[in-house]
Amino acid sequence: MIKALGLVSAVCGLIIVGSYQGTLSAVADNKRIALERAVFKVIPHAKTVSEFYALPGARIEPVKAGDPPAGAVKFYAAYDENNALAGIAAEAAAKGYADIVRVLFGYSPECQCITGIGVVSMRETPGIGDKILIDKDFLANFKELDVKLNADLSALANEVKTVKHGSKTQPWQIDAIAGATVTSRAVGRGINDSAQALLPRLVPNLEQLRTKP
Repeated sequence: MIKALGLVSAVCGLIIVGSYQGTLSAVADNKRIALERAVFKVIPHAKTVSEFYALPGARIEPVKAGDPPAGAVKFYAAYDENNALAGIAAEAAAKGYADIVRVLFGYSPECQCITGIGVVSMRETPGIGDKILIDKDFLANFKELDVKLNADLSALANEVKTVKHGSKTQPWQIDAIAGATVTSRAVGRGINDSAQALLPRLVPNLEQLRTKP
C-alpha cells in the first residue's frame, strides 16, 4: 500500500509539474497582452510598448531576461505610429480596504502630469470600493494630476494626496469618492509612492526615450 501511494503521489507530482511547465509560456503571454491593453488604455495614442528599468543613479536600461537589478523600478514607454514617445506607464500599489489595490497610471512628460489610470487588480467591496473603476468625478482627477518634480529633480514638488470628497483645491490632490475613502486613499498613496520612486530617475533621461530604441 505504501509503495502504491508513493507511486500515485509521484505520478500526480509529475502531472502537476508538467501542466505548470506546459502552460507557463501561455500564462506569461496572456499577462503581457493584458498589460499592453492596460497601457493602451491609459495612453490612448500608443501603438507599441517597450519595457525599461529605472535604476539608482538616474539610469535607464531596457528590461532583459532574468531577475531585475537591485533597486530597479519597472516602467513602460509607449510609442505612437511614428515611433515617437506617446507617454510613460507605471504600476502603483497600496493597501486598500480588503487587499492591495494595484493600478496602472499614464504619465505625460509634456505636462508632467498623470493623464489616466486603469485598475490592474483589486478585491475591494463590490458596489463601494470598485467605484474607482466607473466614478466619472474620481477618474477626472487623473486627467491632469500634477506630479511635477522639485527644482533639483530629487522628488515630487508636492506629494500626491487624497482629500475628503469635495475639498480638492490643488492640482496634485485627489478628490475621494464619498463612501469609498479607503480605496480612494489607496490609489493616492500608491501613485505618490510610485511617482516618488520613478520620476526622479526617469525625467533626467527622457531624451533617451523620445524615439523607440
